Amino acid sequence: MTNLVEVEDFTRLREERTSAFRNEIKAYLERHPETQFVDILLNDLNGVFRGKRIPVTSLPKLDKGCYFPASVFAMDILGNTVEEAGLGQDLGEPDNICFPVAGSLVPSAADPDHLAQLLLSMRNQDGTPFDVEPRNVLERLWQQLGDRGLFPVVAVELEFYLVDKQRDAEGAIQPPCAPGSDERNMQSQVYSVDNLDHFADVLSDIARLAKLQGIPADGALAESSPGQFEINLHHTKDVLSACDHAVLLKRLIRQVAESHGMNATFMAKPYAEFAGSGMHVHISMLDAADHNAFANDDGSDSPLLKRALAGMIALMPASMALLAPNVNAYRRFVPDAFVPLQASWGHNNRTVALRIPCGDTENHRVEYRVAGADANPYLVMSAILAGILYGIDTALPLPPAVKGNGYEADGDALPVRQSDALCAFEESHPLQVLLGPRFSTVWHSCKHHELMHFERLITATEIDWMLKNA
Repeated sequence: MTNLVEVEDFTRLREERTSAFRNEIKAYLERHPETQFVDILLNDLNGVFRGKRIPVTSLPKLDKGCYFPASVFAMDILGNTVEEAGLGQDLGEPDNICFPVAGSLVPSAADPDHLAQLLLSMRNQDGTPFDVEPRNVLERLWQQLGDRGLFPVVAVELEFYLVDKQRDAEGAIQPPCAPGSDERNMQSQVYSVDNLDHFADVLSDIARLAKLQGIPADGALAESSPGQFEINLHHTKDVLSACDHAVLLKRLIRQVAESHGMNATFMAKPYAEFAGSGMHVHISMLDAADHNAFANDDGSDSPLLKRALAGMIALMPASMALLAPNVNAYRRFVPDAFVPLQASWGHNNRTVALRIPCGDTENHRVEYRVAGADANPYLVMSAILAGILYGIDTALPLPPAVKGNGYEADGDALPVRQSDALCAFEESHPLQVLLGPRFSTVWHSCKHHELMHFERLITATEIDWMLKNA
């Protein structure tokens, strides 16, 4: 039962939020007076935006909240409600209240002069965070670290492909031609500056619109495969903003690619013959005095870092259900592709799951290299923080650091099939407790439903192999 103090606190916070939001609207419209519509957006389990477009004149009404069904967070990748998750018809399809995320009112990349966008977050009717929303799952874990006097500093790196809208002669996707030419690069050229030149207009628009939206992105890097690029976000102490920026950057990249007659994809493995796309996360940890708690004074690994590494490694196999959230994601996990196959760690080594990069004491950190670009950034970060919390609170053995080729090292193998990952997730009591029981139930139900649907499909390969041979 909600007590009077909680009601008064919620009322006070709501009044403060109302005043701040109205000031945000006023300042935005002074800068963008031609705005006509606003996309109001929730980010679902799969990292897909759900919402609606409203006239800008309706924007002030959002200070009192708006309503969306709770089942928005029980959808498969196609947007179908998964009834087994228990948030749909069994409850009568209830609505929950949603409020604007402070500071998220920005121009839309689709039409910056006339269209804005705004992030929402879902709450229960008493004002407490809705515990199935990934953003709220992350916020709770972040708060648990703060309660221990620990404050993560994080940065997200995103890889993606630009893809031609036209399929090849066999109906497969293909890299785009360089704009203004018939040249189609089919070779791997990691760090190629010429590839950046070929797609300079696209990348320039991404950079320009990211700046307009306040997304702190570095310049693009040409990755190892044709049409593949990486964009890095700046380090920040605000873990929620880091993930807000990651999901918004993905939306922006897709919109810019569309405006240039291409598609952008964050599929983990769009091509069988080329490298997959990952989402790498860098994380260090400050103490209450703003010192890097992951490093000793001489720059070596601190006891806290070793406990954090042990926790992340222990929960990594079960976390694969979040880090690789669909069937295609597991096609990325192949040997010798700079994708980890074991729960492992090491210094200055790109063949392990948890890499300690080169750097000074202030920047001593972990690079978490497992997640695919298709994963939900809020849930990737949640898996990382959950592992760190587990390691801090539990005495766990830390395996030796890997030296040399991590693909040949001993270590707990990561699940490389979605069914195995979901089983590991379901059986991991520590991970489910940290993420929250209801979230864990909904996530497993939705992903199991999605996998069962996929496995009932009859593919062209099955027909080719079996029609005359079975």
